[in-house]
Amino acid sequence: MRWKLLSFVVVVILSSVLAGCSNNSSSSGGDENTVTVWAMGEEGKKLQDFSKRFEEEHSDMTVDVQAIPWDTAHDKLLTAVASGNGPDVVQLGTTWVPEFAEAGALKDLSEHMGDYETFAKENYFDGSVTTMEHGDQVVGIPWYVDTRVMYYRTDLLQEVGYEEAPKTWDDMKDAATQLSDRGEDAYGLDIDRNDQITPFIFAWQNGYEANLEEKELNFDTPEFKESIEYYTSYFEEGLSQKQQGKDITEAFKEGSKPMFFSGPWMINIINDQAPDLEGKWATAVMPEKESNTSSMGGSVLSVFDSSDNVEGALKYISFMTDVDTQLDWLDVSNTLPSRTEAWEDPVMKEDPMYATFGTQLEDAKPGLQIEQFERIAQELLSSIERITEGGADVDQELEEFNQKAQSFIEE
Repeated sequence: MRWKLLSFVVVVILSSVLAGCSNNSSSSGGDENTVTVWAMGEEGKKLQDFSKRFEEEHSDMTVDVQAIPWDTAHDKLLTAVASGNGPDVVQLGTTWVPEFAEAGALKDLSEHMGDYETFAKENYFDGSVTTMEHGDQVVGIPWYVDTRVMYYRTDLLQEVGYEEAPKTWDDMKDAATQLSDRGEDAYGLDIDRNDQITPFIFAWQNGYEANLEEKELNFDTPEFKESIEYYTSYFEEGLSQKQQGKDITEAFKEGSKPMFFSGPWMINIINDQAPDLEGKWATAVMPEKESNTSSMGGSVLSVFDSSDNVEGALKYISFMTDVDTQLDWLDVSNTLPSRTEAWEDPVMKEDPMYATFGTQLEDAKPGLQIEQFERIAQELLSSIERITEGGADVDQELEEFNQKAQSFIEE
């Protein structure tokens, strides 16, 4: 925690300077008729217009949305925590929840859970419920979700004997081996080595579990080691490209990378950028070892602790997590609804692409719900790079990684 407290001290100094020259209307200003919202990325850009629907239902209220780029959002939130000058409602990526909850930036919504039907934990996938909680507090309500599934070229898999996507680790390795044997610059499975969640997906599938209550990360267990050996074997055997290479959409289109893992956003990207592939590709749930667990991503909506309009914030979050609202938001943003009931709608069940994600979300976990997760994940990617690029010994590298990761949570 020392490094984070030092960061907060710096932020306090900066925020005191900035506060005097800021006239940002999206900060809490005590107007009980206005709900201020900070939302990130493309969703933030679209949310102001979409929020007019809330204003139509609540004629006495207005919504003021500030769209914040993801690459500056974390620092802006730290500044808001230090200055106490934040929004009423804030969007948080699931891996950020522990950090800002630990810093006391998020209101505990426990006492309000019975006031809003949309807040009930049984409305959400099990993996999402984990992202709502911090200790015995409820600090956010799932807004939208995403997970990783397999994208694959059905035509090219058929050529190597697979009428369906590989269902097990052994099948995936076999299919990838055959596909990579097609010739120079042909690979079997693309693994994005910059994606910090993929190694954990493999680990969960192999039975790995952390014991966070006892601060035991368990990166020294056979389950974790075996999963990293399996992950790195794709690079060592030439089945996956070590460097990034061509854009994945182009490589998928030309067939040099006929299998990869990604989230729901890739559906529209492939349809838009590779229309000639229609009928030649599909999505499938992850291949399994002990399980076929994937990641639970997405965002929650939280009430900032400094909010002057808690009641308005709660009403807004309730509106945004209503089933009908979530299906309307899907049309606008192409983000997947967090409410399990929304997945019973025909648009979700009858579209095979969406249906795959609905099935996968039944077995999905968020990143480790500790504030140090992203530091740990980046350290793991560095260890994997030393193994795949530098030939480092797996046992030694993972032993050092485990010691360093444990030191992070004991600071």
